[in-house]
Amino acid sequence: MDNWRNHAACRHEDPDLFYPIGTSGPTVLQTEQAKAVCRRCSVREQCLRWALEMEQSIGIWGGTSEAERRALRQRAG
Repeated sequence: MDNWRNHAACRHEDPDLFYPIGTSGPTVLQTEQAKAVCRRCSVREQCLRWALEMEQSIGIWGGTSEAERRALRQRAG
């Protein structure tokens, strides 16, 4: 596939949606809304793989939060 970013469902969303601040209150809803976009994305796996390879430590990538990616990295190695 050519550049996976061109096919990302988030491409037409407000980028701020994917960078919630905090872990409680309205942030929980924002995180779930961002993940809902990811769930309907055809390039979710490529996005997550990129985020893990680039060690993205903030934001929602490939349907995962910062803590979820940290846990994936720890399990991998």
